[in-house]
Amino acid sequence: MKIDQVQSHPFADQRPGTSGLRKKVSAFQQPHYLENFVQAIFETQKDLQGGTLALGGDGRYYNREAVQIILRLAAGNGVSRVLVGQGGLLSTPAASCVIRKYAAQGGIILSASHNPGGPDKDFGIKFNVANGGPAPEKVTQDIYDRTLLMSGYRQVEAPDIDIDTIGLNMLGEMQVEVIDPIVDYAHLMREIFDFDAIHQLFNSGIFQMRFDAMHAITGPYAVEILERMLGAEPGTVINGIPKEDFGGGHPDPNLAHAQELVELTQGFDPVDFAAASDGDGDRNMILGKNFYVTPSDSLAVLAANAHLIPGYRSGIPGIARSMPTSQAADRVAEKLGIECYETPTGWKFFGNLLDAGKIAVCGEESFGTGSDHVREKDGLWAVLAWLNLLAVKQQSVSQILNDHWQQFGRNYYTRHDYEGIDSNAAEALMANLRRLVLDIKGKRLGRYRVEYGDDFSYTDPVDNSVSANQGIRIGLSGGSRIVYRLSGTGTVGATLRIYLESFEPDPEKQNQETAAVMAPLVALGRELANVEKHTGRTEPDVIT
Repeated sequence: MKIDQVQSHPFADQRPGTSGLRKKVSAFQQPHYLENFVQAIFETQKDLQGGTLALGGDGRYYNREAVQIILRLAAGNGVSRVLVGQGGLLSTPAASCVIRKYAAQGGIILSASHNPGGPDKDFGIKFNVANGGPAPEKVTQDIYDRTLLMSGYRQVEAPDIDIDTIGLNMLGEMQVEVIDPIVDYAHLMREIFDFDAIHQLFNSGIFQMRFDAMHAITGPYAVEILERMLGAEPGTVINGIPKEDFGGGHPDPNLAHAQELVELTQGFDPVDFAAASDGDGDRNMILGKNFYVTPSDSLAVLAANAHLIPGYRSGIPGIARSMPTSQAADRVAEKLGIECYETPTGWKFFGNLLDAGKIAVCGEESFGTGSDHVREKDGLWAVLAWLNLLAVKQQSVSQILNDHWQQFGRNYYTRHDYEGIDSNAAEALMANLRRLVLDIKGKRLGRYRVEYGDDFSYTDPVDNSVSANQGIRIGLSGGSRIVYRLSGTGTVGATLRIYLESFEPDPEKQNQETAAVMAPLVALGRELANVEKHTGRTEPDVIT
């Protein structure tokens, strides 16, 4: 089969963010744009030549076309075998599972995660390395550097492969194996969790649950595992059919974008437990009756109770959290006598810790939780972990949280997002904060005393690599914190995130309204950053 060398030209805007390259669909549809980026992956990741590649995505608009393009490029660059999810579909955690199970040399995941989908919305692509995790910074830098020198790419001339029928195909000399996207992942979940106990919970007659797949990738996974394998009643999974535009919704599992689910936990005869996942299946939101579990608390509770889950019965060696995530997990680690690592935002920073056996549970405040079973955050894993705890403890979600707070204290927590702001204005705001924290230690800010202020820098304890300028931290007396960071997951402008937490050790004060408790800290956070002056915004776009 003929291999074409197609001439192209570099694109200057192909630097991957914290989760790969994300742009509008129209950007990826430009001639040579996707091809250049994928060619850069093949030219910098030499192990793929003669090796195995996993391929799939969240099914958003342009997913199927991108899969065919990548298959032709893979064949043109000497890849020996591609494992592609049926229909071009693989959730992000399932892709990590496939890479690890079949010892692939890497994987290409097509997703813009929780960003909206559709012809005029977002698309994304990222490379995962052989451990199943997101490419570390050195790899993404190498890929980006190569894109700036791109003058052409190699592809085979061939018609589209049938990706809807499970089985083996040939594309030139390359094997294309279309695999069931669910079966390997579902088998892994059965190995970790007590499916018998969860099955009994669903068949108790007194427990009701709803899972909102948000018309995204986890719909088929949730139906198979929750309804068919675990015996949840049909209809437990809502919005379960994946759609290219996510049904016109925003596949971000939070209080703002999952209102239908939130309403099912409130009012007359609410469900006992509710959960949601995002576009590519790596995020989660956990709810109980009239009760919202912050991702920070979810991580802490799962870590504290991991020994109740069969896959972690012997205990966990350590915990990791991203820097903006609340310090609730730190308190658990201290009582368990294990290490808690504070990393920059981005799941790739957990990879070395997981591979070295330093941690087994990790999470981010941005609705991501996971463990050492794969090297990605995993929405359904978190849901199953909570179901396992509910089945064993025979308590409600709120009871589990209240017991946890009484033992470890409560970290009240909130995040304010200012989306799509001018990038220059956002950078100026951060630059001012960097100057501010240089001599802020010891000062009094309202009722607080500043214990430290810095621009967070992380030294990886495994390979000693350094990641600087990861966000502004201001630590306050009594365990409170304010954190500022610019997000790397959007496609237009900049997103300023302000993270705020206040520690409350007194059980008598642990059931107050979060908004009321956090109001003084929220006001202080805006004032310190001069948010309105720099951005023109008086209110955040999203509060979680």
